[in-house]
Amino acid sequence: MERFRKLAIAGRIVLLLGISVATPAVAATYDGSWDVQIASQNAGCGNGATISIGIRDGQVASTNPQMAASGRVADAGNIRVTLASGMKRAVGSGHLTATFGSGTWRGAMCSGTWTAHRI
Repeated sequence: MERFRKLAIAGRIVLLLGISVATPAVAATYDGSWDVQIASQNAGCGNGATISIGIRDGQVASTNPQMAASGRVADAGNIRVTLASGMKRAVGSGHLTATFGSGTWRGAMCSGTWTAHRI
């Protein structure tokens, strides 16, 4: 019984070490510069805008001084982003792969879809 308990504890330690080592490597999968194309069905909301964002260690940041971006990419590629420009603000969510992403966004009076490509 004592031997089984020691093996169980050792197994948990190995599992935890494996998770802590793998997490930064997985988050780095999405690191880099991305161009994001924003679309809306509502003509009053604009359509076809492209913004650039950067991702580092899973954290989203803006590479455009006129558009603040913040958010996080989870290890599985799920992303949540907030974009702000002056009084305008939009929240988006979706999924990234190593080179492509897509999702939806919603602002105060507008909504739509987005796609992203690593540059």
